[in-house]
Parts: sequence; C-alpha cells; structure tokens
Amino acid sequence: MFWDRKATKALTEPQIRDLLGDPDWLKGVSFGDEGILEVQIDSSTLDDNRAKTLRADLIETLSSHKLIRHIIIVDRPSKPEKKVSSQKPRHTLLSTRPQKPTHAHEIAADGQPNTMTRRVRKGARLTDEALEQTQPKRSLVAPIDGIKRIVAVASAKGGVGKSTVAVNLAVAFAKQGMRVGLLDADIYGPSVPTMLNTTEISPETDENGKLIPAEAYGVQTLSIGYLTDPDAPMIWRGPIVQSAISQMLKDAVWGSKKQPLDVLILDTPPGTGDAQLALAQKVPITAALLVTTPQEVALADVRRGAAMFAKTHVPVLGIVETMSWFEDASGERHYIMGEGGGVEIARDLGLPLLAQIPLLPSIREGGDSGVPSALKDEKAASYFKNLAREVAFSLDALQTKSAPEIVFED
Repeated sequence: MFWDRKATKALTEPQIRDLLGDPDWLKGVSFGDEGILEVQIDSSTLDDNRAKTLRADLIETLSSHKLIRHIIIVDRPSKPEKKVSSQKPRHTLLSTRPQKPTHAHEIAADGQPNTMTRRVRKGARLTDEALEQTQPKRSLVAPIDGIKRIVAVASAKGGVGKSTVAVNLAVAFAKQGMRVGLLDADIYGPSVPTMLNTTEISPETDENGKLIPAEAYGVQTLSIGYLTDPDAPMIWRGPIVQSAISQMLKDAVWGSKKQPLDVLILDTPPGTGDAQLALAQKVPITAALLVTTPQEVALADVRRGAAMFAKTHVPVLGIVETMSWFEDASGERHYIMGEGGGVEIARDLGLPLLAQIPLLPSIREGGDSGVPSALKDEKAASYFKNLAREVAFSLDALQTKSAPEIVFED
C-alpha cells in the first residue's frame, strides 16, 4: 500500500493534543509530510519516575495511530541546567513503520548540517530506553500441566552447537534419574531426531487427541521432524511457526500431576526474531542458557540474546561456550575458534560461565550416529555432567515452586 501524502494533512495539532489529553508538559506538536510527528515536551516539570516513563508512554499512545509513521520527541526543559552546553535538545527518533532512507552526510547550502537529517549514534537503538519503548513486557504465563520447569537452550546465532548442548544436557539429566523432556522447537532445522536416532518415529495420540512424546535414552522428546517430510523445506511464516511450537508444547502428554517432568529442555530456534520473542513471552520458561563459540562474531549475537531475555523477564542462568579448543594427541590445546570469548562475554553480562566444551571427535560422532556422547564417552560425558550439575544448582537457586530435589552421584 502506497503512502498518501494528502492523508497526513488531516491530522491537526488540536487532534494530537486531544489524543494526549493536553497535559501541561506538552509544549508543542508539529505534523508534517510523510507522517513525521514532532512532539516537544518539558520533562523538568515532572518527577523523576514520571519523566523516565514519559517517552515510552508517548510512543505507545501515538504509534497506534494509522497516520503517524515517525515520532520525534524533543525535550526542552524550562528549568536552567547546571552545566551550560551548546548542544541541541536531545531527540529520540523511533520509526513505527518503514521509512525512506536518509543520508546522514547531507549538508545545507550554508555548509551547516541539514536539519532534516539526524545522525544516529551506532547502537543507539539497542539502548535500554529504546528496548523499553519497542519491546513489550512478558505477561504472566500459566504453567503447563505435567511440567515443573522449562529450560530454554538458546543461541542468537546458528551453528554454535546449541542442539548438541540441548540433547546432551537432557541425557545427562536423565542419567541422574530425573524425568526429562526435550522439545525440538527449531522448526526450520530440526536436528534432534538425528541426534537421538529417532528419525523413523511417528508420535501417537492418546484418547484426548494429545501427542505422546517419543522416548529415547530416558528422555521424552517431540520434534517437528517427527511430523514432516525430512527433505521438504519448511516455508512457514511466523504465526504458523508459533502455532506449531505451541501445539507440541501444550497439546502433548509430557507428564502427569502425579509424575510431572522435573525439567523440559527447550531447543529454541537460533536468532532473536519473532518466533524467539513469542517463546520468551508466551511460554512459562523458568530460565535460559545462552550457547556461543569463543569467536567475536558469535559473541555479538549473544549480547542481543541476553537483551531479549532480560526485556522479557526470563532469567539467564549463564553462558555455555562450545568449541573452546581442540586437544591433539600430545595433550596440547589449540584454540581454533579463538580464546577467552566465553569468559569475556560472561564477565561483560554479569553471568556465570557454566561450561567450556572443547572440540571432541566423540561429540560430533555421537550426534551423527544418534548416540549422544553424554552416554558413552567418559571425557565428553564429564563435561555435560558438570554442566547439568551447574544448571541444577542454578535452578534450585531461583527458588521456584515445587522444585524437585536434584542429587548428582559421583
């Protein structure tokens, strides 16, 4: 649908003031071509708490109007500031709909910067203020019958070993006698059936039409890979993906009131898009793990993943670093993917580094053969057992309701 410039002239200043309730802190409004609305406020007349939430409230109120495409908020305090500054008033520019590209380097005929073009500092849209304005908060989500705790294993970047960690973590929990479930929510690339050697399984339904999870190595598991042709591309849009995940999670017999799952491991899709945000907001996730490799290109995405969980109020238990090093026959370590990245990002985010898992041939072989290395290889199994121990301790520290007593035997 093309933008109608004539339609924007129908929105007048009195209408905008009426929409906002004509408050005292509103100093002026200006509505121009292409749906650009400039709102001038005076936050100095408000208390600190109200001043902090004012911008977010303005965005929420104004962005729903169909004629408003861009919102510029200009704060011009009436009270004199302590420090004299020649800087112009602060502007917050949030695009509520697609906008035409601008050029930050354009200058006017007099040699001064073009006033219609504002240079945006790199990373400005990732600040806490911007995230508060653009991302909805997580609402209260009802618990799922038969599941005590849900742990999301997430990575903001694909190819870092997220599914390998999820599968082996679930198996490590099951080896300790816990009732464990594993939901493969990676719709576009379900790898759990291969890693558990369950590719030929077709889940059955009970008398109520609910899916009965398959069982492998003591782990109850469901995956979209059990329900679709493995060679067919998953050309699904966001709402269909969310519906499929919701059905596998809520319309399945994971446990019962008498024997609920102690923990359900949720192997989430990589990234921080619509599907991931919907999971964080609509699924009663107890906590999350962030999986990364040591290389910087993966660490940058971890920060985005951590921000997403923080804004949706999902606790992050810590960081799991995979492919940390390769150890040759002589015992010398080679840091093929970089060194210290997991330690650095954990420190920057204020999170514990729960595990560093090296590049071991047995881990790759276990995934390809369908027999997870946490089951058979002593060296690899020790890494995943220690990770499961750390996750169990961290979950207990959250003091969630109806938490099972988790005991690890040496």
